[in-house]
Amino acid sequence: MASRSITDLHPTLAYAFGKAEAEWQHRYPDAPTPFLVATFRSNAEQDATYAQGRTKPGVKLTNAKAGQSPHNYQPALAFDVAFLDKAKKLDYSVLLFQRFAALIALVPGITWGGSFKSLPDRPHFELTNWRTLAKATPVK
Repeated sequence: MASRSITDLHPTLAYAFGKAEAEWQHRYPDAPTPFLVATFRSNAEQDATYAQGRTKPGVKLTNAKAGQSPHNYQPALAFDVAFLDKAKKLDYSVLLFQRFAALIALVPGITWGGSFKSLPDRPHFELTNWRTLAKATPVK
């Protein structure tokens, strides 16, 4: 299972998530709460995610094979979020992701997956220059 730990994130992403999460609580105290669902993901987990919707049942979740995702590096160069309401039910509404993306955008250098042209990925946030950073970061 992919890590959900903020400590597995690149410091810029950890800072951005923490800042956005605090601002979210201030602006939207009664809204579902954002939480990390994936930070670091191993190559085996990435290949399993890639297989979904291709060779395994389900909806396509990613266009990235193992080693091609910013989740596959340590520290992780991306994270995914979801939202939990007061009844502990997951909420994936577009409006929640748009609002959270606007808060993440307050920290420069992060790209929201909801803006991807091929296979938009609303839960996903990555360092804009992750490919450059990945060259100096080990794949795990």
